[in-house]
Amino acid sequence: MTIIRDLRGYGRQRPDIVWPNGARLAVSLVINFEEGAELAVEQGDAETERYGEVQPTLPSGARDLVQEQVFDYGMRVGLWRFLDAFSARNMCATLMMCGRAVERVPDLARVAVECGHEPAVHGWRWLPHALYTDADTERRDIERTRDIITSATGVRPVGFMTRGSQSPWTRDLLAELGFAYDCNALDDDLPYWTRAAGRPLLVLPYGFDTNDMKFFHPNGFVQPEDFSNYVASALRTLLAEAGRGASSLLTIGFHLRITGRPARFAAVETILARLADLGDRVWIARRADIAAHFQALVPPA
Repeated sequence: MTIIRDLRGYGRQRPDIVWPNGARLAVSLVINFEEGAELAVEQGDAETERYGEVQPTLPSGARDLVQEQVFDYGMRVGLWRFLDAFSARNMCATLMMCGRAVERVPDLARVAVECGHEPAVHGWRWLPHALYTDADTERRDIERTRDIITSATGVRPVGFMTRGSQSPWTRDLLAELGFAYDCNALDDDLPYWTRAAGRPLLVLPYGFDTNDMKFFHPNGFVQPEDFSNYVASALRTLLAEAGRGASSLLTIGFHLRITGRPARFAAVETILARLADLGDRVWIARRADIAAHFQALVPPA
C-alpha cells in the first residue's frame, strides 16, 4: 500500500462539532501502559531500550538493571498515583496498552480498566510497527494484543496506536479487524476519515508536544511547570478559537514512569486541576467516546 500525504486536510471548511456537554474543545487524557513491553535483554532481546531517565552506559547484550528499574517504577508506583488522582476528580482516560505489559501484569490492567478507563491497543511490544516486514506477522500481533487485553480486562479494545510510525499496511489491518479508530496521526486538531482496505477508518489525531515524554528530551521539559504551562497555553489557544466557533480535540499524554515520579507528578496535578476548573468549557472523554460522537455527527462520505 502506498500512503499518500494529504497537506490540505479540512482547510477552512472544518466540521462544526459541538461535543456532548456543549463544549467545542474535547480533551483526551492518555495514560501509556507499556512498562514491561520495552526492549530488554531480560526478555531475550539483543539490547535494552535506551530511551529513558538516564543515558545507558552498558553495551548491547549486557542486561541493564538500571533501565529495567526505571520502567518498573511506572507499574509499581506510578500507576497507583495516576489512578488515585483521576479517581479523585472523576476523570477517565484512554490506556494505551502494550500486549506484553498486560500479559505480565493482567491484574493491574484489570484494576485500571475497572476504574473506568478505556483500554486501547498499543502494540504487542513497545516498538514501532514500521519495523514489521510483512502484514501477516503484524496482524497476528495486533490480534494477540487485542485478545490478551480483552481477556485481562473484560473489555475489547476498539482503538489503536503504535509507538512511532506505522507500517504501510497497518491501517488496512485495523480496518479489516474492525477497529473503530486509529491514533497514529499528528496532522490535525480534529478527527477525520480516511480509507483503508477499501472502507472508512476514523483517525483521532494524537500530540507529541502536549506529552510528558518531552521530559526525556534534551531540549524538552525540565521543571514540572514547563509541562503544565505548555498545556495551559494549548488550552488558552483552543478555547479562544472555540469562542470564535472553531471546534478541536486536544490530547495530553502521560507515561507511568515519567510523570508518575513525585516531582513531575506535580505537573499532572496542575493540569487536572486546571481542566476541572474549566468545567463545561471542555469535554474530557475517552477516545472511544470521542470517536463515537464524531462519527454520529460526521459520518463517512
